[in-house]
Amino acid sequence: MSLQLILPAAAPGVITGALLAVARASGETAPLLFTAFGNQHLVFDPNGQLQALPLTVYQYALLPYKSLQDQAWGAALVLVVMVLAINLLGDWARRVLNPRLR
Repeated sequence: MSLQLILPAAAPGVITGALLAVARASGETAPLLFTAFGNQHLVFDPNGQLQALPLTVYQYALLPYKSLQDQAWGAALVLVVMVLAINLLGDWARRVLNPRLR
């Protein structure tokens, strides 16, 4: 009985919080600089070194090559668009799952 009452009331907040956490984690650069260890190759081993988009932006922006700096700006734009899309998805989920919050 309590799950039928509590779960529908809490679902919008839980889903929105999870989406915002993913958006924030994808854009956080400082923790990734210390934990990703700068792997430049795509790997599928979760225990190995990982590649991270914010780390790639940071590394490419410091290089003297114009093409890599342009790639860094493009990757930064991808990050901003990803965070915006996840925030809009969270807002949409909140409105659809709980119409009283409109």
